[in-house]
Amino acid sequence: MTQTDDASQPRLTTEDLISEEQRSQIIEEYESESQVRQLSGMWRTIAGVLAAGLAVYALYGTQFSITTQVYRATFLMVVLVLTFLFYPLLKRDRQRMGVSDIVLGVLSVISLGYLVQNYAAALDRVIFPTPTELAMGGLMILLVLEATRRTTGWVLPITAGLFLIYAYFGPSMPRPFDHRGYSLQRIIGQNYLTLEGVFGVPLDVAATFIILFTIYGAVLEYSGAGKFFLDWSFAALGRSRSGAGPGRTVTAAGFLLGTVSGSGVATTVTLGSLAWPMLKKAGYDRNVAGGILSAAGIGALLSPPTLGAAAFLIAEYLDVSYLQVLIYATVPTLLYYLSCLLMVEADSRRMQTRAVVIDTLPLWQLTARYGYHFSSLFVIVILLALGLTPFRAVFFAIVAAFALSFLRPETRLTSRRALAVGALVSVVLLAIALPQIMRTPAQLQPQLSIALFWGMMVTAAIAAGLVAYRRLGRAPRAAAGAGENAQGVASPGLTGQASEDEDSRLLLALEAGGKGALSVAATTACAGIIVSIVTLTGLGLKISGLIVQLSGGVPLLTVLFAALAIWVLGLAVPVTASYIIAAVMIIPALSGPRGIGVPEVAAHMFVFYYAVLADVSPPTALAPFAAAALTGGNPFKTTMFAWKYCLPAFLVPFMFTLSPQGAGLLLLGDNGSGGLSVLGDPLSIAWTCFTACIAVGALAIAFGGYLVKQANAVERVVAGLAGLALLYADPRSDAVGIVLLIVVAVMHLLRLRRAATLSGPTPANPG
Repeated sequence: MTQTDDASQPRLTTEDLISEEQRSQIIEEYESESQVRQLSGMWRTIAGVLAAGLAVYALYGTQFSITTQVYRATFLMVVLVLTFLFYPLLKRDRQRMGVSDIVLGVLSVISLGYLVQNYAAALDRVIFPTPTELAMGGLMILLVLEATRRTTGWVLPITAGLFLIYAYFGPSMPRPFDHRGYSLQRIIGQNYLTLEGVFGVPLDVAATFIILFTIYGAVLEYSGAGKFFLDWSFAALGRSRSGAGPGRTVTAAGFLLGTVSGSGVATTVTLGSLAWPMLKKAGYDRNVAGGILSAAGIGALLSPPTLGAAAFLIAEYLDVSYLQVLIYATVPTLLYYLSCLLMVEADSRRMQTRAVVIDTLPLWQLTARYGYHFSSLFVIVILLALGLTPFRAVFFAIVAAFALSFLRPETRLTSRRALAVGALVSVVLLAIALPQIMRTPAQLQPQLSIALFWGMMVTAAIAAGLVAYRRLGRAPRAAAGAGENAQGVASPGLTGQASEDEDSRLLLALEAGGKGALSVAATTACAGIIVSIVTLTGLGLKISGLIVQLSGGVPLLTVLFAALAIWVLGLAVPVTASYIIAAVMIIPALSGPRGIGVPEVAAHMFVFYYAVLADVSPPTALAPFAAAALTGGNPFKTTMFAWKYCLPAFLVPFMFTLSPQGAGLLLLGDNGSGGLSVLGDPLSIAWTCFTACIAVGALAIAFGGYLVKQANAVERVVAGLAGLALLYADPRSDAVGIVLLIVVAVMHLLRLRRAATLSGPTPANPG
């Protein structure tokens, strides 16, 4: 780019950036749908220690065996206490700790502490709990409902309450939804004394997989990985001369940032804090810019290796490794971002937006300094492929991210003195275990893991001691490098290292990891109540049977009704809860004895994909609403633009459910014995993925209205038909779609040639 070009284009400076405080406030408000209490003093310390302690407890669980009932109950107990500390009863209580919050926290300890002390004896009487267990179980259910209300709003706890009423008043329900009814003893016993209901698979996933990934994401955040991805995207694509360059930059940055985030709202706001000023200078409308930001951010729920919380549930429900779920999600994620890229490109060209000059380090220099952050994109996948358990894989990934942070002084998570002590502890423990490792080489991995765990814990303890020492005023010291980005200037980017010094960064990362799991844990516990009632009453089979009956067994109608049901469900509840409920109520209509023959993997991915649609659908369109708060746009219009940009991709799930060949989008192929396996038929999978890309492109023409120039109505309709034909994975349908797409291209080019001929020759440009 010449100097003349740069001078004629708007320039993005640090003065245009959104403040860190505003970004944090928007994330807290829209990610949890609730106001977060601003704690200070003693309560800030208590809450911080508990949140960091929850993260340490989860890490401890990756190394040492804890009784399942004890772990889930104690995990939920701490989650409830933290929820009542961080989320106030009323908005007016944001600045102070209420007595009711303290009381609810104490009651959480009492109800779940009683279970921890008596779980073994209670296993013999789950159907007939004692009066004390009945009281404690009822109290726990009410506490879970209140915690869910505080973190996600009224809809999900009210829904759970209605299901509880349904279970009790079964005989009074209209046919075909009536059942024999269940007593309070049975309902409460099911949820309090068993590993079903509240303590079922959803909470188990939150207490194991999800919190580990929130810790991993927090470690990456505080070590600067997210900020690097933003800077790298701006350096790679932000210097484009094209007016569509800013839109492309945001889409690519959303993908990279989403791979380590797993949160649509956090990715949207973090991306927007830097990208909205750029989009504004480029000429994008507030609502359009909000739609671009939220569409790019929502992809975090689909992007490997972190994905959204529901992806971990898929692994549990299908009893497959998390690596396989990552494989299933790879192509749908790429198709999602391809849809966003093409749709944003069309709008950018139609609106004639401008390129914006962004002051960043050259791409090669940025990559040389901080390129090690790219390891976060594949380290977990490699570890899983090597045969490590998901727990160990995520733990080693956390250790790797922690160690890599020391490659640059501005990104390290603790001081070198704290690291030195922790490293020494790890070496000593490994040396002690060396004789055992030499006798049994298989002990190398677990012993190395334990040594690294205690090394990190000692490092954190030393860092905490140094921070406490300085806070007491015995050794005052200026903050070191707080708030500096990869270029060494003040920045409100992802890292948010506005801590008093480098020693506190690891502590803040652990705290953020524990705190980040609160809303998901409350959601999964509440959704577990619904699942227990659905299982107890057989409602899931009734709903799935009704869907099949209404569709007459026609696959297209069944899949369409299932998509509509998940979409409606997603209007009311968060993505994770939507998936959990749909998994037990709608998947049986797609696969299983009463289903239409959709492979179980495809059915779960279908539900997962459409559950994500909740984040772009009112009234729970959290990411677009957060983007609107950032840009000052209209929330509804912003939501519509976000929906528009990802709409072609949301037709993709029909492709892997309506035909056997469509499973190629999940990288599944015929294994030669009538079943499906990963990469079973590479040629067929490659062709299916290719036609899916062409289908998304055709649908982008239809919805975006742009090819080489603006497309007319006829071209858009024919392109839409081509896209729909290509979505059905069948050679004949593919041929029809490709022919229609060729027709569209010929029609479009001929129309442009005629228009150019009628307008006459263009005068030569003297420049």
